[in-house]
Amino acid sequence: MDRLPLTTVAGSAAAASLEGGGRVVDTYKKALATAASVAAYAMLARGMARELLPEELRAAVRWGAAFVRARLGAGDKERHTIVIRRQFDTGCYSENHLFDAARAYLATKIDPRAMRRLCLARSRHKEPDGTSSWSTLLCMDDGGSTTDAFDGVEFRWTSIETGGDDGKKGKGHRTPRETLELSFDAEHTDVALERYVPFIMSTAEQLQRLDRALKIFMNESRSWHGINHHHPATFDTLAMDPALKRAVLDDLDRFLKRKEYYRRIGKAWKRGYLLHGPPGTGKSSLVAAMANYLRFNLYDLDLSEVRLNSALQRLLIAMPNKSILVIEDIDCCFDAKSREDPKMPVSAADAGDSSDSSDDDGPPGKADHTGAHKQQNVTLSGLLNFIDGLWSTSGEERIIVFTTNYKDRLDPALLRPGRMDMHIYMGFCCWEAFKTLARNYHLVDDHVLFPDIQELLAAVEVTPAEVSEMLLRSEDADVALRVLTEFLQNKRRKARKEETEIKNDEVEKAM
Repeated sequence: MDRLPLTTVAGSAAAASLEGGGRVVDTYKKALATAASVAAYAMLARGMARELLPEELRAAVRWGAAFVRARLGAGDKERHTIVIRRQFDTGCYSENHLFDAARAYLATKIDPRAMRRLCLARSRHKEPDGTSSWSTLLCMDDGGSTTDAFDGVEFRWTSIETGGDDGKKGKGHRTPRETLELSFDAEHTDVALERYVPFIMSTAEQLQRLDRALKIFMNESRSWHGINHHHPATFDTLAMDPALKRAVLDDLDRFLKRKEYYRRIGKAWKRGYLLHGPPGTGKSSLVAAMANYLRFNLYDLDLSEVRLNSALQRLLIAMPNKSILVIEDIDCCFDAKSREDPKMPVSAADAGDSSDSSDDDGPPGKADHTGAHKQQNVTLSGLLNFIDGLWSTSGEERIIVFTTNYKDRLDPALLRPGRMDMHIYMGFCCWEAFKTLARNYHLVDDHVLFPDIQELLAAVEVTPAEVSEMLLRSEDADVALRVLTEFLQNKRRKARKEETEIKNDEVEKAM
């Protein structure tokens, strides 16, 4: 029997082994090359995304990735739960405002189409003036749950009722206690307590402010009395220069966001606005629009009802936060002449009741004891002390508005930097303001008479109130605009006539 040589078999096995090893090495090299290519492409894509994609989109992608990881790994992570009871048996926390805030917040997050059981409540609130308003609340039933995402963290809310007697009635019957449970991954405890819960409280407060009926308060003696405020003015309907309107809105928004900034720089969190301009230019409408935009109540201070600086201080201190103090025609409230000119007499209003005044803006003077001026003991210094003196920190997030038809008559102390932060001139009706009025009154954005009206508005001085009066003459836009055009033409003829008479008088005097 023939046998193969042993050397031949061994050589074949070695060759096969070498060939297999070579294929493994080749495969390994290809895998390394592929991995390197993928890594290079990934780095290139990441660089391109950083350059081309906006930060908001990249943040959304990161949030989505974190959300997916949280969902996939939820079973392996430790969970924490915060129990928010509606009521406690004892102590100063018997009424838990966080429960009401959380329920109001969740009402904006609940999807009625995604939940099988919901609670629906409607309540009627009667106002002192006899009017009433309805409010609706949508909330989870016992055992219901929903999820909410905040800063890339998922929070789960569950509604639970505990402590009831299963429908039993009698002396020892206990009503069920409503409880909300907030669950989240243990690693996000700081986010929940330090950021999410304060966010819920502030959001609920904002929702409540938007939902409430605004009020306007008037002072009688030493107290405030309020009624509902239904003024419809908004920044959309205001007839004023668009750039100025935008500047006011931006200033209000910036003020609302600067609580910590004011605290850091050591200033009271308040903002002052001086509205000045001819009568009928919309100063009161701007105040109403500010109140509607901020959802702040108005406090209309009538200084003729105040006798002493101490009474004025009590009134101003009684104002709550998130409110607007309004003093109209401030030039008529105190002596119109400068208190810093020694040649001018000092009025009794500025001299009286010096014990109640701590701001020494004017020279001392003698009080008028004739009794002719009931307001003689209220001083401008007492008011200024509340604006930027020691009493200015008695409240937060307040707006102070002064209006005047004659800015040049104001005491210089009112115009100093830091007292009225923004001076807003409410001037005569410009072209943009007219277009707003035409849209408000007749829903027109263009008309054949618009070019003539634009030319006339550039030639004459007319207030928005006068334009509004003409537009109200008829519900027909054609008729109303024709009436306005004739009114403006008459004003131009009258202005030209007066100008001619003035020139003739100057010529006669020169001769």
